[in-house]
Amino acid sequence: MEIWKTLIESLRATEFLEYLAVVTAVLYLLFISFKKTIGWLFAAISSMLYIFICYISQLYLETGLQLFYLIMAFYGWYMWTEDSKDNDSPVIKWPVRYHFINILISTILFAVMGFIFDNYTNQANPYADAFTTSFSLTTTYLVTIKVLENWLYWLVVDLVAMYLFWNNSLSLTSVMYFSFVITSIYGYFKWQKIFRTQ
Repeated sequence: MEIWKTLIESLRATEFLEYLAVVTAVLYLLFISFKKTIGWLFAAISSMLYIFICYISQLYLETGLQLFYLIMAFYGWYMWTEDSKDNDSPVIKWPVRYHFINILISTILFAVMGFIFDNYTNQANPYADAFTTSFSLTTTYLVTIKVLENWLYWLVVDLVAMYLFWNNSLSLTSVMYFSFVITSIYGYFKWQKIFRTQ
């Protein structure tokens, strides 16, 4: 019961800017799960808002990640718009070795960033932020090229992000990441169905 009371109080104290960022982020994910290009526009809006929100919350790695998301939103829009001209590129599966390399690189990046930001900045939750940042960098790219397994990466990243934002008093954003966990499961099965029928 206590957690619900805390959550409701936190949501009441949430700034309008965070509400707007959450709504646009959810719209992005929903449109992307249906392979709709318009999702990238909402990704750009949400990223711009979260650049500001994360910076004032001392989540510097997440601020940099949101800047990366903004760039990838334009890249994703471009790639998916080109797809519509070329009869839409298919959902693809990566071989296991590609995932191994991706996880290895992301883990090394996570460890290095976590160590640096833990020891040389006033970064809040440096290792959790480093984890979400390092794995989100590569996973966002997987979305732009329509790799099916991107949803499985997001599932793990979103669970860690829930913890990260909850511990930094961004309760609504934490709730949003909970909805992303559910959407990641849905997106995976939706794209898997597309993969089988294409």
